[in-house]
Amino acid sequence: MAAYLLRRLAASLLLLLLVLSTVFFVLRLMPGDPIHLFEGQRLTPAQVHRLQKIYGLDRPLPEQYLAWIAATGRGDFGVSLAQQRPVLGMLLEVLPATGLLAFAALAVEYSAALLLGMVSARRQGSALDHGIRVVTLLLYSQPIFWLGLMAILLFSYAWPVLPAGQMRSVDADLLSPGGRLLDLLWHLALPALVTGLSATGGTARFLRASLIEVMSQDYIRTARAKGLSERRVLWVHGLRNAAVPLIQVFSLTLPLLLSGALITEVVFSWPGVGRLTFNAILTRDYPLILGSTALSAFLVISCNFLADLLHALVDPRVRNA
Repeated sequence: MAAYLLRRLAASLLLLLLVLSTVFFVLRLMPGDPIHLFEGQRLTPAQVHRLQKIYGLDRPLPEQYLAWIAATGRGDFGVSLAQQRPVLGMLLEVLPATGLLAFAALAVEYSAALLLGMVSARRQGSALDHGIRVVTLLLYSQPIFWLGLMAILLFSYAWPVLPAGQMRSVDADLLSPGGRLLDLLWHLALPALVTGLSATGGTARFLRASLIEVMSQDYIRTARAKGLSERRVLWVHGLRNAAVPLIQVFSLTLPLLLSGALITEVVFSWPGVGRLTFNAILTRDYPLILGSTALSAFLVISCNFLADLLHALVDPRVRNA
């Protein structure tokens, strides 16, 4: 078990280094210069050179890379060029909003996927099964930005029951603590539903296939022969064994949720890491782009490592390999 975890940890650290290195060099090799942010101030060549020296942009690229990797290892992501604030502080400010949206979307995804997948597997071949498969395929195939825009059009314009964007109302500070919580949930509902349902299709179809395979095994027939109810056979014996590969699906789904959250945050004006990254890309804010990429990559790779750990705990064949 220890050897398996050490191998996975080493692979995760190497992958994180490769991701950060790739993003660093791609940004540096793109045409343009972040100093152009200051062009409106009519800087002289001497002032431009001074700014490049302050931000380390005048040094050779390998030297910039090594300095950035060393600083990142210490948790120092530098200072935002556009806002002149520490990048780490900016990311920590918006991280709770992204975490709230991601976990709410994850709850929506797995709740809907479990319901649809189990019903579809239990009614295999029926009209209900075919209908669920069509719905899940449509959800999986639609671009998340299109789903977000259609949700705003339907639930904020045609039938105005949910806000079209932002995280809080303008007068949220005047509400009681309970009122502020309800206001937050009211604003969270639409982006969480869009992000979660967009990923539900693939998870539900995978769970259906896994359950159908599990329910044909000999131990399931043995459980039925003992007189156990179909509900107990499905929930205790079927779902428990079908959930083992579902853990790996979780490790694949979470990166999709995080990347989808960037689009969702822009569409719904949600003040999270995705929206901050989008604005940083528009202004070519190198430190902020690299910092947000490092944070996102760390979270995704950590969740994949956690999924591997859970897989090893529930499947002895993995931890004994």
